[in-house]
Formats: sequence, C-alpha cells, structure tokens
Amino acid sequence: MKKWAYPLAIVTLITFFVLRATYESKWIINFDNKMADLFFGNRFIEFFHYIGEPAFVVTVAILLVVYLAWKIKNYRAILFVLLTIAAGNVLNQLLKKWVQRPRPEIEEQLTSFSFPSGHSMTGILYLFTIAYLFSENNSKGRKTLLWLGAIILTVLIGLSRVAGARHFASDVLAGWSMGYTWFIICVIWYERRKRHFKANNKS
Repeated sequence: MKKWAYPLAIVTLITFFVLRATYESKWIINFDNKMADLFFGNRFIEFFHYIGEPAFVVTVAILLVVYLAWKIKNYRAILFVLLTIAAGNVLNQLLKKWVQRPRPEIEEQLTSFSFPSGHSMTGILYLFTIAYLFSENNSKGRKTLLWLGAIILTVLIGLSRVAGARHFASDVLAGWSMGYTWFIICVIWYERRKRHFKANNKS
C-alpha cells in the first residue's frame, strides 16, 4: 500500500464519528435531500446494488478463499479475507444496532437500521480486498486497473443505495469511511505477519 493510505484511515475514522454525531443536523439532512434528489430513480446506478448484495459478496468471498487455498496456498491471505469481509460485516451489524438510525420512509422499506450502509461498507471491503491481493506481485499497469475498477464499483454500489432510496447519502459515506478504516487495520495486520514470516525464513 502507498504510505498515504495509512493516515487516510484515520481521516475516514474521524469522518465516520463526525457523521455519527451530526446525521440529525440540518446541514446533513440538507445534504441527504440533495443527494436523494440527484440520484433517486436512476436505474443504471441502482442496478449496481446487486453486486453489493450479501449473497453475491459471500459467493465472491468463498470463491476467493478457494482460489487462495487451492491455487496460491496463501493461508495468511485467507485469514485476511475473513477479517476484512466476514468480520467487517459483523462490525457493520454492530454499528447499525449501536446507532439505530431509521431508513428513509418509502413503501416496502427494509426493516434493518440504516447507519452505516451495509452495501457500502462490505462493498468497499470485498472489492478493496480483491484489488489488494491481486495487486501483489503484479505489474504497475494491472495494479492501476485493479484499484480503479474497485474504486469505481465501490462508488456505484454506494450510490445505488441512494438511487433506490434504501439509504441516506450520509449512511453511504459512513459505510465507505468505516469500511476503509477497517480495511487498513486488516492490511496492517497482514503486512506485519508477512514481514514476520519473511524474517523467520531468513534466520
């Protein structure tokens, strides 16, 4: 990871708590309303919620674990996947229960809490995990494409929740923020374990 990626996680953590403290404020409500007016009903963007659906994310995670175990035999990376995606999803559920923000008022709305957006948080976690792992030992050009694709899809998944009126825009920002912070925490663990492994092999 680039050096700037680590302090950025502190910024996103602060952003999450600022949103947690202010989501009922007038300026956040105005922001949510403007974003809803901008994206609501956009069918193209709304389509991308499918690649953030729990069933899809779990399927991708299982395929990734199978690939890492069978093809790469990188068991440390398997634990990394479990930490980012599985533990990240548990963290999201705990945060929802802590905040207990109701969802936007529409017919046939979901019954779970709204803050932070699960699609946004798990979306950034599984897409960034894939980009990170497949960027290892890869060319600069492919790394750029992997990360660009992950970022674009992450943004579209988040915006799809606003387009479908399933979340407020501040929920999405909070999901991205905490998702990125948790991802970097897991990266720090993974890279330390990798350095420890290499040091033991040299000695």
